[in-house]
Amino acid sequence: MRLTLTILSLLLLVSCNPFAPGLDENLDEGGSILGDAVTIDGVFQNMKYAYTFRDTTIYGQLLNSEFSFVFRDYDRGVEVTWGRDEEMQTTRGLFQNVQRLDLVWNNIIALSTDSLSTQASVSRNFNLTVTFNPSDIIRVDGYATLALARPGAEKPWQIVRWRDESNF
Repeated sequence: MRLTLTILSLLLLVSCNPFAPGLDENLDEGGSILGDAVTIDGVFQNMKYAYTFRDTTIYGQLLNSEFSFVFRDYDRGVEVTWGRDEEMQTTRGLFQNVQRLDLVWNNIIALSTDSLSTQASVSRNFNLTVTFNPSDIIRVDGYATLALARPGAEKPWQIVRWRDESNF
């Protein structure tokens, strides 16, 4: 009898490991930290996620195949533009060479959409903290104007053009 109880106790301990709990299959969909890119707010939430976790896969999904990034090079006095491939390469390098990125999107300054809700323009302030190491931290405050597009009203938005309006 004692041997049977010991075997049953061991079987219970083996089958119930508190350090390896079972998968929770009751997670609601509202629990995701990713935004719904069908909404403009979801695009900004996903961009914040991509920067926070340095995730080029999520970031790449936000960029349209015709994407362009535009900024003013004040040292040379010219406007610089690059496409999606260079943006992904630049962002990948940034993500790989920093310890931490903190992106905060502030209030929307201007928002306009077309009547079909397939094109939008959003101007928004941001704060970006780039931590290369504890003694090398850069803080950027600025604003960006994003042109967004999607093939239909229920499809995800993608960034077609990002114009950095910051004064560095």
